Amino acid sequence: MHATSALAEADRLMTVCNSCRYCEGICAVFPAMEMRRAFSDGDLNYLANLCHGCSACYYDCQFSPPHEFNVNVPATMAKVRAESYEAYAWPQFLAPTFRRNGLVISIATCLSVFAFIVGFVALRDPSVLFGVHVGPGAFYKLMPHNAMAVLFGAAFLYAMIAIAMGIRNFWRDIGEPASTLTKPTSLWQAIKDASSLRYLDGGGVGCMNDEDKPTDTRRFYHHLTFYGFLLCFAATTTATGYHYLLGLEAPYPWYDLPVLLGTLGGLGLVIGPIGLLRAKYQRDSELVEARSYGMDVGFLVMLLLTSITGLLLLVLRATPAMGMLLALHIGIVFALFITMPYGKFVHGFYRFLALVRYAKERGDAH
Repeated sequence: MHATSALAEADRLMTVCNSCRYCEGICAVFPAMEMRRAFSDGDLNYLANLCHGCSACYYDCQFSPPHEFNVNVPATMAKVRAESYEAYAWPQFLAPTFRRNGLVISIATCLSVFAFIVGFVALRDPSVLFGVHVGPGAFYKLMPHNAMAVLFGAAFLYAMIAIAMGIRNFWRDIGEPASTLTKPTSLWQAIKDASSLRYLDGGGVGCMNDEDKPTDTRRFYHHLTFYGFLLCFAATTTATGYHYLLGLEAPYPWYDLPVLLGTLGGLGLVIGPIGLLRAKYQRDSELVEARSYGMDVGFLVMLLLTSITGLLLLVLRATPAMGMLLALHIGIVFALFITMPYGKFVHGFYRFLALVRYAKERGDAH
């Protein structure tokens, strides 16, 4: 017996696929499936998070709808993935936020932005709020650096602890020993597979969307989003080092490293999410998991709003608009931090761990 109907359906499909094996060259899911004759809930959650949703197996399968076997691996795996996020969430009483994630993100963002705007208006004289501030420390005339560091540091720390606890729950559920995470070969292979999005290529031909033939556009936009996020994180980390190690206060000149990294990352987080939103809108309805649609869209919109407001703040930071733009930007960033453990952001961690396990299993098999 399985815990949910989605897991039971995934078991049925994996049993059918294990008998056929036509799709074994498409991605990592099917070789991993072939190493098993029975599927526990942990195994199915592992396979679901190993699936990248390229949908090639759906279009290649002779048993996909309208066949009576009704084999739809991408949609079923998407449903199992969404349920696994909720099952692994920490603390568990916040797990239901995954069910209405789009609504939760919208409310959190509105409240956060409202709180920062009200705070700026209430605590700052209009001449300061709408004044022109330039040079080092300009941002801190609107919000003290220590207050900003404590508030956002606490939010980020909580998010990382909650995500780490979810990772622990996932790792325990799939039954993998902690020693796997100490194997350099498995980790390195997983890093290469994740950084190249190896299994989002539909077995080499690309993903199916609205085009007549597969393309690599989804992987391209995923790369822009992923590396855009990493560049923005690198910009923040570098700026932190500038402040505490070199004694240099933000904002920095356009040619300085934090600004260059943040600008490149911000552009990636504009183009990437827009491309992914377009691809999601045009995706075959047979492959869409309705429950996770709002979560996916909400996360992409949050990344898009973060990057747009950040780039606007960069361009207009020496104008009277800087004060309200700063409140808007940090309000969105704060909402992003506190909702990270309860939205699509977690999929990257679970997918990477699934790739680590697959690399280890593949190495053991050889």
